[in-house]
Amino acid sequence: MPKLLRVALREYKATVKTKGFLLALVLAPILMGGGAIGMAIFESRVDTTDKVLAVIDRSGRVADAIVAAADARNASMLYDDEGRQVAGTYTIDVRTPAAARDEQLLRLSNAVRGGELHAVVEIGPGVLHPRDVGSAGTIAYYAENPAVDDLRSWVARPVNDELRRLRLLEAGVDPADVPDAFDWITPAGLRLVSRDPETGAIGGAERSTELEAILLPIIPVMVLLMMIMMGASPHLQAVTEEKQQRIAEVMLGSIEPFPFMLGKLVGGVGIALTASAVYLVGGILTVEYMGWGAFIPYSLLPWFLVYMVAAVAMFGALGAALGSACNDATEAQNMTLPSILPVMIPIFVLIPVVTEPSSALATGLSLVPLFTPLLMLLRQGTPEGVAAWQPWVGLAGILVTAVIFVWIGGRIFRVGLLSQGTPPKLGTILRWAVRG
Repeated sequence: MPKLLRVALREYKATVKTKGFLLALVLAPILMGGGAIGMAIFESRVDTTDKVLAVIDRSGRVADAIVAAADARNASMLYDDEGRQVAGTYTIDVRTPAAARDEQLLRLSNAVRGGELHAVVEIGPGVLHPRDVGSAGTIAYYAENPAVDDLRSWVARPVNDELRRLRLLEAGVDPADVPDAFDWITPAGLRLVSRDPETGAIGGAERSTELEAILLPIIPVMVLLMMIMMGASPHLQAVTEEKQQRIAEVMLGSIEPFPFMLGKLVGGVGIALTASAVYLVGGILTVEYMGWGAFIPYSLLPWFLVYMVAAVAMFGALGAALGSACNDATEAQNMTLPSILPVMIPIFVLIPVVTEPSSALATGLSLVPLFTPLLMLLRQGTPEGVAAWQPWVGLAGILVTAVIFVWIGGRIFRVGLLSQGTPPKLGTILRWAVRG
């Protein structure tokens, strides 16, 4: 045991005392939250470019409404209360429909490519009653990037408002007599109503936001992912370098292979605990200072730490075993993807799981031991939560799998660390795991 602890302390100090560790503490949150930071930066940089929209109204009923809506928007939405421009003007260029439809669309498309126009809208002749006229009842929007074009979303409102008004007039209803006919009411997202256990009073339902439903559950998962990367992933390269430089052979003169590997795993856990302490304490203080303390999921912290320790041991053993089978940095680089793939797979399904945490897919994936640390923590952080038994079953699976990984990793580590020149083939690694 003292030798194991010495190895663990050596691994811990060798990492924590370096400038690279401090740099990683700073850069890791920036890299993980790069998407959110980018969105915040670009959100403040609004597009104030003037846009010209060509309208071909083959119905002869809608173009004037688009022009009127654009004039109203330009008069009221270009500047904020402080006089800063926050949007560009929309200019509507109404074009007379040509008999040669394709030729006209080609000319206008070339004008878009040349920068004279931003986009082209073609309104079919049958849009007023589109159910039985097929393609004649459609509206087409031609642009270089129409799928994410804000102008396409904007133009849909005045077109459909005018079509509804015309349909009411045809039905003999004056739209002025029904001023709220076009009002759109979005359902407010509220939490469930509950009774106060102390007073017995029924409290009002609280509003649920995207921050609470999606962002808050994902933040602990991303922190856990960083801890796994910092505590477990380096073992593959480190063991390969020690084997290549014959350092491992010297170490094995005084300590058995399994305690040697176990000491490395304990050191990795210590590194992850140190980094997580920095992030958790700093994050809690920052959030409390910003007045968002009510959003901190304190009940998840014990689960976070347990999942982290088990995951670092599990994936660290995998990395150490694969590293012991490699002979040089090139072979270790080829093994990087297999070692981190079990960690990265849950990242691909974060959004489906956080939006439907009780689905069969989310439940099933979160009970797979390799995916449990990230996905079960994610599901526990959602407002819906999980059944009380699921985290314990998931934890049992993680612990059993971690023990198996450490045991198998020790067998591979014992043979692979002293094997020189043997390429790290899957069959060879499996034979080492079985025979030891």
